[in-house]
Amino acid sequence: MNHEPAANVILARQRMAQEEMVRAKVDENGTRWTKVYFGSGAHYRNWLSQFIEVKGIENVQVEEADSTGFQCYEESGEKLYRIWVRDACSEDEAGGPHDDAPGSEPEGYNP
Repeated sequence: MNHEPAANVILARQRMAQEEMVRAKVDENGTRWTKVYFGSGAHYRNWLSQFIEVKGIENVQVEEADSTGFQCYEESGEKLYRIWVRDACSEDEAGGPHDDAPGSEPEGYNP
């Protein structure tokens, strides 16, 4: 009896559990980043373009992730990516704009 497929499923589940624990990071400048996406392909490209459009390219980072444990990615050579977005708290610490600051509503805003 071949247990290789079951072992691959277990390894993939372990890797996904590890990836779920990766939620935030602080870069060498002390800027905090929040992970907003993990994956590849068309979904990755779609999410990346949306985050850049909404947050601005200066507030988005891409990091290649290790595909070990994901058999289909290992075999195909396709890469996995994390998309990181600058944490709003980092802007606060740097004296940048606050999303909830009075007067930060768009022009014509009327609740």
